[in-house]
Amino acid sequence: MKNIRLGDYNRLTAVRKADHGVYLDGFDAGDILLPNKYVPAGLKYGDEVEVFVYLDQEERLVATTEHPLAKVGDFACLEVAWTNKYGAFLHWGLTKDLFCPFREQKKRMTQGSRHIVHVHIDEESYRLMASAKVERYINHDMPPYRHNDSVDLLIWQKTELGYKVIIDNEFAGQIYSNQIFRDVYVGEHVKGYVDVVREDGKTDVMLQPSGRQLTKDFADTLTDYLIAHDGFCPYGDKTDAETIREVFGVSKKTLKRAIGDLYKRKLIVIGENGIKLV
Repeated sequence: MKNIRLGDYNRLTAVRKADHGVYLDGFDAGDILLPNKYVPAGLKYGDEVEVFVYLDQEERLVATTEHPLAKVGDFACLEVAWTNKYGAFLHWGLTKDLFCPFREQKKRMTQGSRHIVHVHIDEESYRLMASAKVERYINHDMPPYRHNDSVDLLIWQKTELGYKVIIDNEFAGQIYSNQIFRDVYVGEHVKGYVDVVREDGKTDVMLQPSGRQLTKDFADTLTDYLIAHDGFCPYGDKTDAETIREVFGVSKKTLKRAIGDLYKRKLIVIGENGIKLV
């Protein structure tokens, strides 16, 4: 028999109507209720619908067409909705908040605080649960990346060197402060690029591709800026690095390379006050 993926998306078939909703075929788990407020217009017997399956207040399987902020196996930054003597309950986009017991907290969670957590099924109770002890859920195998590979990053934790990140919802990594040219914050999802995977498996990442690809990408961005500003850009060789970082989110070196690239392609002219689009 096919199994239901608890805390995940399932494509299920409508099998019967009830006063409080539509029941879906949950295979060996039995029929699962999709409450009326989530039933798509026109849904009828035999139709398939994609739903997220979780547990209601009485720990019964229930379906919804809402999309939570995370599913089982995901890392996410969630806000504490409320607490009690057993732990904290986190907003995750569904009617029932996600429980994080005290034993899974690194520091005591308080209402309104935000934390990076991992969503999983508790082996003992078979309940959906969050854990702030995310290190135990990181994959410690050798990452399969090469230099300049594009990856998805979750900003995890600020350090003296920069920020720890979670790469592709699986591996740990590090962005160094001298590679960050814009404001970032814990919990932000950003696109990144692999710099190097060390022999011990530690992975350094960047927010921009390196080398020629970075120059090419930013040259396109600079061209768009020129078009949007009547063909003129006042920033160049004489502009301080901090201003360039604030305006474009790149280093002064990257800006100079992009200007050189556009100049060689005869797309701009360079003047004392800035650059102009040809």
